[in-house]
Amino acid sequence: MHMLALFLDDNTVNPQMMPGFIAAALGFYAVFYLIQAAVFIIPSWFISKKAGFSPWLSMLCLFPLTGVVFFYIIAFAEWKTAPTTTAVAWQPPPPPAPPAV
Repeated sequence: MHMLALFLDDNTVNPQMMPGFIAAALGFYAVFYLIQAAVFIIPSWFISKKAGFSPWLSMLCLFPLTGVVFFYIIAFAEWKTAPTTTAVAWQPPPPPAPPAV
């Protein structure tokens, strides 16, 4: 606790330490950006594959505005999936007729 008080009491900025702070901030930003890119690219890869588009289209999510364009393309485009067959669901046979009296 004493070291924290001494650190907070010293209000001078050492110019020799600034490049280190900047390098650390850029490093954290790069790691955060890679995690964010993976969070958006992986699902968009599978979505575009299921929609019949090239999965490489999901690389548009690397850049913020082009990622929005990608999701608009996917949302409003005609999906090239195989048509599903409309199979008639199985229905049980009708109940037997009541006995004649």
